[in-house]
Amino acid sequence: MATNKLKSKQVEQARPGEKAYKLIDGDGMHLLVDTKGGRYWRLDYRFAGKRKTLALGPYPDVSLEKARAARDEARMALREGIDPGERRKVGKITKEYREAVSFEAVAREWHRELSPGWTASTAKRNIRVLERSAFPWIGERPIAELTAPELLACIRRVKDCGRMDTAHRLRELAGQVFRFGIQTGRCERNIAGDLRGAIPPKGKKNFPAITQPKEFGKLLRAIWGYSGLFHTCCAFKLSALFGLRPGEVRQLEWAEIDFEERLIRIPMGKMKARRTHLVPLSDQVMEILKELQPLTGKNRYCFPGMRDHSRPMSENTIGQALRRMGYNTSSEHTAHGFRSSFSTIAHGSGLWRPEVVEVQLAHKHGDAVRLAYDRGDFLAERRKLMAWWADECDKMRQGADIISIEKVA
Repeated sequence: MATNKLKSKQVEQARPGEKAYKLIDGDGMHLLVDTKGGRYWRLDYRFAGKRKTLALGPYPDVSLEKARAARDEARMALREGIDPGERRKVGKITKEYREAVSFEAVAREWHRELSPGWTASTAKRNIRVLERSAFPWIGERPIAELTAPELLACIRRVKDCGRMDTAHRLRELAGQVFRFGIQTGRCERNIAGDLRGAIPPKGKKNFPAITQPKEFGKLLRAIWGYSGLFHTCCAFKLSALFGLRPGEVRQLEWAEIDFEERLIRIPMGKMKARRTHLVPLSDQVMEILKELQPLTGKNRYCFPGMRDHSRPMSENTIGQALRRMGYNTSSEHTAHGFRSSFSTIAHGSGLWRPEVVEVQLAHKHGDAVRLAYDRGDFLAERRKLMAWWADECDKMRQGADIISIEKVA
């Protein structure tokens, strides 16, 4: 049969008619032109005594030359006893299967299943690490075919950029994805476990903090004398009086404050420990919040962003304020350091049971057995603790008699 009858210009100039028609190129291939002007390459062939048609793609996405190449490939398959139509179906099914069992597909399914139990910031951070540091290189690979060296290459790429903590987090996240893959039948072993010790251990990170009462008193005087936006000044003061994590302060919502009960109820979705956290309000804190309410009380957040009031204050605001006051946030004190100040001084006073202070900090306390049976939140004692802490802050700020901290071995 004569082939390659068509010219490129004929294909380009083909126009719709009253009925669909074919432009024959030969060897079973033709261009089907429908009544709406669509042009489609088709290949007619016979296999096992049956007449079949294989779609080769639409024009102009598939040029005349590409269509002929596809035809020749299909004809080669026929000569080898292979049905090109069935081969394509198998290839499509294989592609879909490979996509369903790819590392990225399994990781995203793992994230959807597990993330409802995490804080919003943890969920966002975890998927971002995978999207930036793993998916571009191994995302399309079937999870069961991945090897330890492939995963290690991703981890080392992050490490070599100086992000050691992220490199360790990537290995931990990959391990969780592989465990999920094992549980759902997509792979049989966790190759991330083979990479323990493959990169240097991450150093212990301690946030710089002022923990001596006299020096902390100087810091408090600087905070109370700080000149900035009013709601920033309020957030700055409450950072010292709360002992909360910086994110819990800046994301504080008016709906979470109960003035009658003198409590803040931070829902578990915001808490690192994933349990509702109660924060007793001292007289000093109540005064600050009531003075702030007329300014931001109509917003969702107590401390809204400068440009977008529907979002909370920037995570850098308190750190920038500390730097403006002359404090080095790399070596002297950070926004997170207020927790250490509160913890050190409260524990060192000898006035409070350690578990009461730890619960106020939203830390776990005691061993696993004790945690299983001790469900109390020591609220009555914590009300006294936070009232004491606010009074001590006043004393330290005013330079009055300051408690002495017991030396802890």
